[in-house]
Parts: sequence; C-alpha cells; structure tokens
Amino acid sequence: MIDVVYQYESFIDGKWIPVVRYDCAHGFFHRDTLMPDGSKEKHVIEIDDLKTASKYAEQDLKDRWEWYRDKYIKKMKNKK
Repeated sequence: MIDVVYQYESFIDGKWIPVVRYDCAHGFFHRDTLMPDGSKEKHVIEIDDLKTASKYAEQDLKDRWEWYRDKYIKKMKNKK
C-alpha cells in the first residue's frame, strides 16, 4: 500500500456533500473535517503504517458517521 484515502459523504438537502476525509496528503496521515463554508479542520493522526491507518479510518467512519453528519448539519444551521 502506498497511499490511502477514505471519504464519508452524506446526502443532505438533495445533494451529496463530503463531510469527513482521511488521507496522507501533505506527507502525513490526517483527518479533514469539512465545514459547510468550505473550510476544513485538519487533525493529525499519529499512525505511520498505512495498513493500520486504513483500518483506523474505515472503523472510525463506520462507528461515527452519524455523529459526523449531525455535527455538519448543526454547523449548516448555525451558518444561516
């Protein structure tokens, strides 16, 4: 494995919206939490092994997708 990208998208208000992404861009494994205004919060994840990083990202999205979606929708409402 040489790279990894996991992205959770949710169908909100009639369109698919990226909510959370894990990747190794910028040379390190991290999670981008995407905001309704287009900005992102970057969180470094201290895992050097891509196989372990891949498993971590997949499990986190399976376990917390509803929480990420609810958080995104709440930020949408606060933006209005």
